[in-house]
Amino acid sequence: MTAGTAPYEPTPAAAPTPSPGVLAAFEHAKGFMPTGEGLALYAAATEAAALGLPLLEVGTYCGRSTVLLADAARAAGVTALTVDHHRGSEEQQPGWEYHDPSLVDPEVGRMDTLPSFRRTLHAAGLEDHVVAIVGRSPQVAAVWGGPLGLVFIDGGHTDEHANGDYEGWVPHLAEGGLLVVHDVFPDPADGGQAPYRVWRRALASGAFAEVSAHESLRVLRRTGAGT
Repeated sequence: MTAGTAPYEPTPAAAPTPSPGVLAAFEHAKGFMPTGEGLALYAAATEAAALGLPLLEVGTYCGRSTVLLADAARAAGVTALTVDHHRGSEEQQPGWEYHDPSLVDPEVGRMDTLPSFRRTLHAAGLEDHVVAIVGRSPQVAAVWGGPLGLVFIDGGHTDEHANGDYEGWVPHLAEGGLLVVHDVFPDPADGGQAPYRVWRRALASGAFAEVSAHESLRVLRRTGAGT
């Protein structure tokens, strides 16, 4: 190196991004995840898929984030799994802030996001790369038996539901796998605190190290046993 020459620093590899068609399907779908957080989720899913294990999402809603997991799974030859009872979480019920009356089944008078989810997958061309599990997360987790490369927690935002998702699915996360938690708001003025407390719980367990943070999305890697 000659005098006055800066030391060489390699250019960081660009984060993987979904195809324009998949990104368009994500942005068109009903849901609440901003594009920036979606791209961070996609990068995490792409990394985790290299483990050769399924990628699991808790909280499907209408499939906005599912298409990103499915595209990453397709590229790696693995499967995306998504778990939801499709009756809507607490804040999506009538009278609440995030209620969408177009998602109410008029015949039974209850939320039903499953048809919208199926349309989202069809529009993205990803139906063959997703296994949709219709049921409540703790019940499904109790009968699940295999390891997972990624667990994405984005279901109900009460402490009961967020901790139930964590306790049900994190034991299945493989060494080196990624735990992704959405809607982590350290400031209560920005949003509910249950996902934030789950994130803190994971870090306090000693079984996880934080990889990245993008807005309210947190990515952690399993580095040891435990929950």
